[in-house]
Amino acid sequence: MSIFSKKLGIDLGTANTLVFLPGKGVVLNEPSVVAVSEQDNIIMAIGIEAKEMIGKTPDSIIVYRPMKDGVIADYRVTEAMLRYFIGKTLGKYNLFKPDVMVSVPAGITSTERRAVVEAAIRAGAKNAYVVKEPILAAIGAGIPIQESRGYMIMDIGGGTTDVAVIALGGIVASTSVKCAGDRIDQAITDYIKKTFNLAIGDRTAEAIKVKIGSAVPVEEEITITIKGRDFIQGLPRTAQISTNEIVRAIDKELRTMIGAVKDVLSQTPPELAADIIDGGIIMTGGSSQIRNLADLIYRRTGVKARVADEPLLCVVKGTGEALNHLDTYKKSILSKK
Repeated sequence: MSIFSKKLGIDLGTANTLVFLPGKGVVLNEPSVVAVSEQDNIIMAIGIEAKEMIGKTPDSIIVYRPMKDGVIADYRVTEAMLRYFIGKTLGKYNLFKPDVMVSVPAGITSTERRAVVEAAIRAGAKNAYVVKEPILAAIGAGIPIQESRGYMIMDIGGGTTDVAVIALGGIVASTSVKCAGDRIDQAITDYIKKTFNLAIGDRTAEAIKVKIGSAVPVEEEITITIKGRDFIQGLPRTAQISTNEIVRAIDKELRTMIGAVKDVLSQTPPELAADIIDGGIIMTGGSSQIRNLADLIYRRTGVKARVADEPLLCVVKGTGEALNHLDTYKKSILSKK
């Protein structure tokens, strides 16, 4: 690798964008959020700064996520966001355009895929490679994807849950559902609105999920106080909510996610199904950290599941690994358009 060719791996997620620099590791992890001023359409803040503004901005500033359900919803803003992250990683005096590898959901269409390639190139990449998330998540979780054994990966992000069976470096069966961390947060918001007549923001819903959420009912519940606005009186109010209420609130979303696992298991050839029963399901992505999710998957499918080490970083570490060994992984990842 010459000194002139920089390489970057980008996990362009619905909730967070992570950047991997070979030799350095994960150099950036920021929310995929952009704040735009409405009058003159100027981008005010990107990443962490923009996330701080969610739910707190005056009308003239809109804070939104340009990635919806794992794909580009707003092209111009995604490009600006990518440019900002690439620039922040390489520094503004970098004269050489980097080769960039970007992760995309397994269910992406060719049009959506082209949009990602174009956004990356216009944001300053020399070449852009687009790779499906389950493959990268598997590489990042340390799975030897080139082997003839079958492995099952469940990558649960903010916008999509990707489930795939991987063998011999390729995806044998996969599905992608647009139900993941964001939908779970939304379900918590809806439940609190219905049950307590309280309006809470996205960040509060996410905090509740992380602090007390669980996929199955627990005996020792954790209770926290939530603060929000009363729908009827319009005044601030607090309420108590505990773990098993959250279990009920998010049941439907978890069912959809487990439905994706069952769907992929039903498409899996018998030889590989045997490998999966032995090896279990490897879960990656931020939302795989919901308490007792592995337990729920085992109860519903009969297949053991476990969360990979550093699940949030699996996809981006996979991009780094794939960039370092492009020749090894060429067959499984590169479809250059």
